[in-house]
Amino acid sequence: MPPRRAKDTRPAAAPKPSAAGKTTINDIARLAGVSKKTVSRIINHSPLVREDTREKVQSVMNELGFVPDPMARALAFRRSFLIGMVYDNPNAEYIVNMLSGALDSLRGTGFELVVHPCDSKSPDYIEGVRQFVLQQRLHGVFLVPRVSEDQALVDMLKETDCRYARIAAISLDDAARMITTNDREGAVEVAKYLESLGHKHIGLITGPQRYLSTRERGAGFIDTLSKRGAALPAKYIAEGGYTFESGVACAERLLALKPRPTAIFALNDEMAAGVYKAAHKLGLSVPEDLSVVGFDDSPIASRLWPSLSTVRLPIRDMGLHAAAMLLADPARPRPAPVITPYLVVRESCQPPRG
Repeated sequence: MPPRRAKDTRPAAAPKPSAAGKTTINDIARLAGVSKKTVSRIINHSPLVREDTREKVQSVMNELGFVPDPMARALAFRRSFLIGMVYDNPNAEYIVNMLSGALDSLRGTGFELVVHPCDSKSPDYIEGVRQFVLQQRLHGVFLVPRVSEDQALVDMLKETDCRYARIAAISLDDAARMITTNDREGAVEVAKYLESLGHKHIGLITGPQRYLSTRERGAGFIDTLSKRGAALPAKYIAEGGYTFESGVACAERLLALKPRPTAIFALNDEMAAGVYKAAHKLGLSVPEDLSVVGFDDSPIASRLWPSLSTVRLPIRDMGLHAAAMLLADPARPRPAPVITPYLVVRESCQPPRG
């Protein structure tokens, strides 16, 4: 009789990946002992998979260094794994902060961010956004003021079946689609603060009136001053463009008035920085001759000297929440965040002289 061979008790080698050394979704399914459909669900973050199965499949993918093909995912879902950001805003720092928050939210999700700057005064800008959405096959898009305030744009997104989130000074939509910044509340704080310091001659530099943020911030400031017995005459209000240059021009006009303002509230920090320049050109000191307050608390506020008192609006967090809202399961909408702006008092204000 031929000799009996000893039984090999070593574990069987794992099946090798497909030819050419490229691991496929079929390889992952075979190695993990699950169906291809289960692997697909895990890749696409479906909640319909048991946690122990998810961990097993993820372990195999990590071991083999498997990275899903984004184009294949897009074809499977008839959408790309792209989130869009649409904006028409002249303030570069505002946009950079918004982008930073959105990118943080998308990190590690497999989604990427694409941006679409536009001119909302152009008659064909909505068609331009439509082409952007369709060509990129966006999973969703978030709208930054002022385009977020345009209902015609939102109606177009509904027609194209594109998910969206809106950021605006007041609520304009369902809570699951809105990030409301409550700008008026911040301006109310500024009015109370300047009046409490004893300022009677106060200037206001607004943004463009077509911006909802301009109207909300301005109304909150003017109404509060009026209620506190410090009504703001029309000649002490100048319309800026949310830019540094417009802040300089508006401040020069206000500082030429008699009596001259002892305080100026600019509705964003870029324009407030322009007020500093105009005051310096006239030989005025901040805050000894002129108190200045801004809005947004962008990085420039703490870099100015003296540092700028301003309303803190968490712009970076707004971008983060907007992107996260688009990734949420539609069956379980992400709760709308509560944004509460508040005044940050620094060195740019003091009681008026005399």
